[in-house]
Amino acid sequence: MRFTSEQRLEDGLLEREFTLDDIPAILWTPQSASASAPAPLILLGHPGGLAQMRPRLAARARRSALDGFATATIELPGGGERPALPAVDKARADLRRALAAGQPVSDEIVHRLILPLVDAAVPEWQAALDAILPLPELSERVGYSGGPIAIGIRLARVEPRITAAGLFAGSYVPADMIEEARNVTIPVHVLLQWDDRGNDRQMALDLFDAIGSTEKTLQANLGGHTGVPPHAGDEAARFFARHLKASS
Repeated sequence: MRFTSEQRLEDGLLEREFTLDDIPAILWTPQSASASAPAPLILLGHPGGLAQMRPRLAARARRSALDGFATATIELPGGGERPALPAVDKARADLRRALAAGQPVSDEIVHRLILPLVDAAVPEWQAALDAILPLPELSERVGYSGGPIAIGIRLARVEPRITAAGLFAGSYVPADMIEEARNVTIPVHVLLQWDDRGNDRQMALDLFDAIGSTEKTLQANLGGHTGVPPHAGDEAARFFARHLKASS
């Protein structure tokens, strides 16, 4: 891990850009975090294109900092300036053609689009944790927040350092991931926009039903993909406060 820039934002939040084996990444640390009072960490998932997503990610980081949480994010494989993934790009084009033609999106397209991203991204998130968590101002309690939801499901299943997951149901989910969800046992909070045209609502409901956690919550709101109401963020914040602060 190599830090490449550092700035203290107007609200006291420390923003540091870094690279991890040439993967662009950002770490936000609240002013309250220190070696004597380390902050829990929330990983901010997003659909790729870190430069374009940065304002929204920074807003999420600021909201989390109000509750005493540090946050971090990395660029997805194939996103931004990272090398393209031709097979994934072709699957994405096939999906868009199917939607434009009013045709159903086949399981085969979803598998080609999502599974390579999951297989590549999850080890990178784990490597980021390996690099970030030794910082003295961070505690060992970690959450994951965001999407794509399939990446969050895989991380929740295989990464023991993640103790709570807030997942955004805004992307397609391969059938294989629904089976994986049965082995997720940590607390999960799923946000679903009921009228999201780019998301298969029934698929999201089936995924939630399959999650094996004894504590899981589904928050469904009317509106499209970008119509998430402000109070949804407050509910997610309370979820992480319950599960990341209790033993920190």
